[in-house]
Amino acid sequence: MSVILPALQAALEAAPTVHFTVPDPDLGVGRYAGEVTPAGRHRAWGTWVDLADLLGAHLLTPVALPGGRVRLGLRRWAQAPDPDAGGYGPGGGWGRVDKLEDPVFLFTLQEALRRVAPPAGGRVLALGVNAGRELDALALTFPDRALHVTGLDLDPEAVAAARARHPGGHFEVRDVRDLPDETLGRFDLVLALSLLQSPGIRQDVLISALVRGHLTVGGGLILGFPNARYRDGTLSYGARTRNYRRPDLSLITADVTDARRRLHKHGFRVFVTGKYELLVTASRA
Repeated sequence: MSVILPALQAALEAAPTVHFTVPDPDLGVGRYAGEVTPAGRHRAWGTWVDLADLLGAHLLTPVALPGGRVRLGLRRWAQAPDPDAGGYGPGGGWGRVDKLEDPVFLFTLQEALRRVAPPAGGRVLALGVNAGRELDALALTFPDRALHVTGLDLDPEAVAAARARHPGGHFEVRDVRDLPDETLGRFDLVLALSLLQSPGIRQDVLISALVRGHLTVGGGLILGFPNARYRDGTLSYGARTRNYRRPDLSLITADVTDARRRLHKHGFRVFVTGKYELLVTASRA
């Protein structure tokens, strides 16, 4: 790999698409990366997926070749704007993103929901709800458990889209920085996905407001911290600070650690899961 990585990097700098042949990963299942096979050194499919992401490229459909080898291709990502370049409303690029199509996010979100386990007829508060797509996970996880959803978002178009998607819920245009608000009442589950690192939001203040002012005695929280960017329609691993080309996980790890510590102090059991979005799940001990 120490030879392959710089060679492919140089090839992609010279041309938008490169092709190369490797041993068929299917024929080496169970081997470790780099172990020698009759067709060459084995590397799993995941290795080539990670390499494509690292080099800023799409991994193209492989073609089977004789002798136990396959032809792979890498195509550089197009210079397309990030989906949030036009804001987070449903009318912009972000409106095309369905996070539930990421299997790791879907699995870990459902896992987190089961950990909190709001009761039948329980109340759910979703902050920064956007178009409400992630709320589909509630019915997927608890198909026989009716839940009453309240969603808040600053964007009127997002709130309208959420109302259309979930006509049984209650959605308001509201700034989460104004919480707590006793008129909203208390909830068995609070969801705040991809919200806490937004400009103007103080994580410590919002977490305290939610725990003290909006959770029932047995209620829990699921907080999401983005650990990826969308590049040319593809999820690219690793949180990035502004003007940094490569991931820098220092800010996200600090925020996740701080949230975990604060929730522990409030008496919660806390789990941290996920990949492209880290979920901090707090349930009552």
